[in-house]
Amino acid sequence: MSVSMTGSGEIATPVESSKSAMTWGPIFGGAAAAIGVTLILLLLGSGVGLTMVSPWSGQSSSLGTVGVTAAIWLVVVQWLSSGLGGYITGRLRTKWAAVHTDEVFFRDTAHGFISWALATIFVAGFLASSLTSLAGAGAQAVGSAATAAGTVASSTASAMDLPTAYFTDALLRPEQARAGATSDDTAATAEVSRILLNGAAAGQIPDDDKAYLATIVSARTGLSEADARTRVDTVLKRIDDAKVAAQKAADEARKAASTTALLGALSLLIGAFIAAAAAALGGSQRDEEEDLLVTPRI
Repeated sequence: MSVSMTGSGEIATPVESSKSAMTWGPIFGGAAAAIGVTLILLLLGSGVGLTMVSPWSGQSSSLGTVGVTAAIWLVVVQWLSSGLGGYITGRLRTKWAAVHTDEVFFRDTAHGFISWALATIFVAGFLASSLTSLAGAGAQAVGSAATAAGTVASSTASAMDLPTAYFTDALLRPEQARAGATSDDTAATAEVSRILLNGAAAGQIPDDDKAYLATIVSARTGLSEADARTRVDTVLKRIDDAKVAAQKAADEARKAASTTALLGALSLLIGAFIAAAAAALGGSQRDEEEDLLVTPRI
């Protein structure tokens, strides 16, 4: 605290309020209102299908459309809840007496921002918990699929490492592949599976493997060599098409996630501004009407 002397020799000390400029009651009240409105609007959005995907094939929108729609709804939720929470924060505070107008405006905006921050932290924790539960369910499904795939792989590849089994098959391919494929169906099926898996891992199937596959298909189905080669090419094209479709879906998911993150960050910034502005508006309306205390003359 600084002390100064006036021209007449009097001592002047600055006046400091004994009360804090932070009023936690209105802040918590505004944050609670914002949290309640956010949860209601999130449930409403789920109820009308803005953030849900249909379980029936062909009935849902694309992943990118669903991601953008959900992001836009979250922006609307953020803005509405921030505006209401900030306004309530400004209106619930008591009047700051003997405080400059600029200081009152700063305090109101700070109260609105802090109220928004508290509500955002709570909602973020709630959403993170929900997303963690969904991720756990997805991980369990992936684990089940991986277990099933491991069972199939162990039965078809005889628990051998795929690259070793593939090259072992290439070394031991009989000269008369047709007779071998006809005599042992299980071994032929397992070898075809290993060739396809190796081709998927390498990105393409060599021509000699394609010829060998055509020979096995011809022996197993009774087709001519030309028809068997056509069938092999058709199946391999379907595999390539499925790979391209999976890559396209993954790219759409990445773009949807990026768009959602950008819109979410932008909505948070604008939500903070709206909360601060709404608190300033509420505080200004709170101070418009003054209650005067009238004391009788003595």
